[in-house]
Amino acid sequence: MPVWVPEKPLFDVRIDKGEWVDHARGGRVVQYKIYRPEPMDAASYPVVVWSHGLGGTRDGAGFVGRYMAARGYVHAHIQHDGTDDALWRGKPGHPWDNIRKATVTWDTVRNRYLDVPFAVDNLEHMYDGRLDFSRLGMSGHSFGALTTQVMAGQLAGREEPEDLSEPRFKSGILYSPVPAFRHQLGGKDVYAPIAKPLLHMTGTQDESPVEGFGYEKRLEVFEGAGHYDQHLFILNDADHMVYNGSRGQLESYGDIDKHQDMIALVAYAWWEATLNGNQAAREWLDGDGVKTWLGQEGEYKTR
Repeated sequence: MPVWVPEKPLFDVRIDKGEWVDHARGGRVVQYKIYRPEPMDAASYPVVVWSHGLGGTRDGAGFVGRYMAARGYVHAHIQHDGTDDALWRGKPGHPWDNIRKATVTWDTVRNRYLDVPFAVDNLEHMYDGRLDFSRLGMSGHSFGALTTQVMAGQLAGREEPEDLSEPRFKSGILYSPVPAFRHQLGGKDVYAPIAKPLLHMTGTQDESPVEGFGYEKRLEVFEGAGHYDQHLFILNDADHMVYNGSRGQLESYGDIDKHQDMIALVAYAWWEATLNGNQAAREWLDGDGVKTWLGQEGEYKTR
């Protein structure tokens, strides 16, 4: 099966934007941008939460949100105060230069992680109960990937390890996984508590724009995760920002549109397999289908 062809009809896509206020955390505001099918006339819809990278916003990865909403998913992008564009917006110099200089406290990071279950709580009250939280996925880019890793069970913290996982998530996608090189436990001991199926996406040019490590370092999460159902998609010549749908300081390259189409298709297959129980998608990912489809464009592994 060289190409997995989804059979679902496409929907129109609507975007809903707003914010939630967490009074239990001093009135912390969590902005959201939700991509959804229009109209929402089915009994229920699977839900995917997406978290942005350091210095990012809810506007990132719009190409993924639109792709998934057109295929019957509610794709909810949330913004994390303190690790968003407040790090650079309105400041002299290039955004990435300001992001590199920023000091982000553990309290700020912990609040980012707590934004996720808070968002899920609020999503439960939207769209007249049509969201199916038995089909709930978590995803994110870069720092958002790390947020997804923590939701899946990876230990968090800088001084003492802490479990901030969210059991309501069934599976996740890591767009540019983040190695836990700052954690006192380090390496596989940190990743071992990961208890969810994860799809790890990276590219051979996926160098960290902040710390400077290469894509090989990102493979630690795939190799160390405790759950058996781990998938790795390495896209040849794809860089860090292609997964976010923006360029930052990186120059454009000719394969961006093709790469984003491939990223979205594999993501869709993953959600279909892990949230919707689509057997054709599962066989394509577990067998030789995705590898044949990729050819020389990349590499796909499972463990």
